[in-house]
Amino acid sequence: MISSIDRATERRRVHKRIRRKVSGSKTRPRLCVYRSAKYLYAQIVDDSEGKTLAAAASIEKGVRGDAKQGGNIEAAKLVGKAIAERARAKGIESVVFDRGGYLYHGRIKAIAEAARESGLKF
Repeated sequence: MISSIDRATERRRVHKRIRRKVSGSKTRPRLCVYRSAKYLYAQIVDDSEGKTLAAAASIEKGVRGDAKQGGNIEAAKLVGKAIAERARAKGIESVVFDRGGYLYHGRIKAIAEAARESGLKF
């Protein structure tokens, strides 16, 4: 049987379910990630005020550095490191991780582990 729901729709459904449980506050904001085919994005959001506190993306030249592609695990590690540095510069040390409906695997896992190694707690 062929599924009538495509992959993107299923991811959004899972993300809605995650967002019912995961919410960022002023003391512990939410680190949310988005993965496209070419690039990776991460941002730290305070849901109580609806504001983005810090953001990093592999599309930025300063973040990507010498990485040839913006959508691979190498770029994910650089995005994770950059978001952790920007968060710590704003005084954020602890966050809640929102995987955005993606499996905690590959590029998503690389962002999380790089952010942890750079001093972000979650």
